[in-house]
Amino acid sequence: MIKIQVLGTGCPKCKKLAEVAEAAAIEMGIKFELEKVTDLNQIMSFGVMITPALAVNGIVKVAGKVPSTEVVKELLTV
Repeated sequence: MIKIQVLGTGCPKCKKLAEVAEAAAIEMGIKFELEKVTDLNQIMSFGVMITPALAVNGIVKVAGKVPSTEVVKELLTV
């Protein structure tokens, strides 16, 4: 199972990233857990200074933008 974490305070871009990540995982047919991390101290503990950010299994893969579904699929397989 893959753990997908969306790091952000709940802004529209953060919500969009959560939607894109969930859609990518569903399209790939993988088992996943989606967690939305909204606490600033937790977000900063990842070393993220700009949101939204996407972490896969605890490793930040992208920050500061909402990638396409295709890009997220690539990030989930790496």
